[in-house]
Amino acid sequence: MIAFLYPGQASQYVGMLKDLVENYPLAAEMVEAAEQILDFDLKTVCFEGSEEKLKQTYITQPAIFVHSCIATALLAEKGIKPDCVAGHSLGEYSSLVAAGVLEYIEALKLVKIRGEAMQKAGEIQPGTMAAIIGIENDAVEKLCAAAAEAGIVRPANYNSPGQIVISGCLEGIEKAVQIAVEFGAKRAVPLIVGGAFHSPLMESAGQPLKEAIHNTRFKDAAVPLYSNVAAKPVRQAEKIKILLEQQLTSPVLWAQSMENMLRDGAEKFYEVGPQRILTGLLRRIDRKKRVKGIDTVEDLKNLID
Repeated sequence: MIAFLYPGQASQYVGMLKDLVENYPLAAEMVEAAEQILDFDLKTVCFEGSEEKLKQTYITQPAIFVHSCIATALLAEKGIKPDCVAGHSLGEYSSLVAAGVLEYIEALKLVKIRGEAMQKAGEIQPGTMAAIIGIENDAVEKLCAAAAEAGIVRPANYNSPGQIVISGCLEGIEKAVQIAVEFGAKRAVPLIVGGAFHSPLMESAGQPLKEAIHNTRFKDAAVPLYSNVAAKPVRQAEKIKILLEQQLTSPVLWAQSMENMLRDGAEKFYEVGPQRILTGLLRRIDRKKRVKGIDTVEDLKNLID
């Protein structure tokens, strides 16, 4: 049973996509199609940077999405397709394409709206995130409750056992980082992000995205799609829509999704898109599972089943 995993924001890097576009006509065609939708030069910003520009949310999200979808299409050309899929936050949109729920361009239109709305929300209500290392879920939730006296703080990404990202206003996250050791954390690491993702501070971004999702035709998934919000497989189009609308302000239940995917029989994993962040998270959950990253031309050429 093959699982495709799709990375989210923070996986971008300067130079991404370049060798795929230069070596595969299909990749070049997909980038050209994307640039008809986007309001920036995707090739230049991905190939050359700057790093500062590439990490802007409205650019980062389409860049990672396009990269992941190209890698998926190139795997399909080699006859490798998933039996189940999951994507981390933004990566859930790539998983929708892989599962046949949305066409590439239709999903890109949603990603464009999502990235722009999240960028704007982060400017209207500044917030940030931090990784809490070395304590269990219930301790992180108690930490957030204690830090909430300074402002909004919520668990945002349940990434793996002992690694949970929290999200909230600047004051709330600062307080949580200061007191994390009191709750048993080994480390509390502030993250460089453009907003308080997966928290109530993203509510202003939610409305335009919900409208766009509502007005987009979804198909039933061809393979089980493990939702960030529910951590369980879903295939019905209308259910996927509802969960996707909730995703922006809900925690990403990634560790729970991976545990359920493993329980349901997933044996072979591909991380499809830039870098290897999800590979590291999965190995903290189950070190025995095979994971192959599909990011570059070399990765595709080295595929041996």
